[in-house]
Amino acid sequence: MSSLIDALVVAAIVMNGLLAGLFFVFACAITPGFGRVDDATYVQAFRAINRAIVNGWFLLVFFTAPLTALAYAFLGTRSAAIVPTSWAWAGAACAALTLIITAVRNVPLNTQLDRAATRTQVEYRVARERFEALWNRWNLTRTITSAGALVSLVLAGALG
Repeated sequence: MSSLIDALVVAAIVMNGLLAGLFFVFACAITPGFGRVDDATYVQAFRAINRAIVNGWFLLVFFTAPLTALAYAFLGTRSAAIVPTSWAWAGAACAALTLIITAVRNVPLNTQLDRAATRTQVEYRVARERFEALWNRWNLTRTITSAGALVSLVLAGALG
């Protein structure tokens, strides 16, 4: 059981680290860069990213991150292995929150942007205005929760 728990914490750290890194890059580079382009370029580029990101590699990481964190916390709580359960559960909670925020806030905004009318410059501006600030706020929130998951899981693994 101990080797399974060790494998789970490593997998949870790697998957949550990849996710935290992705969201951090959006917060620090992609969205600030997009903030410097015109409305049509912004909407077209964001739509392209939204379509490209839904792929097997991203989905594997996106769903495996909270699943491995939850499995680690659950099995760590029930085993005789030394697992700092408060850190493990904090990591699992942050990982689950990251998934929930993405599913309930960011994905609907992505869908809204994808469906927005963009025949004129005014429609591009309106589509961007309805999307940009909200999406950036929720991305920053999930960046914090995913970083919290990563830090908590690293501490659980190091202290375990």
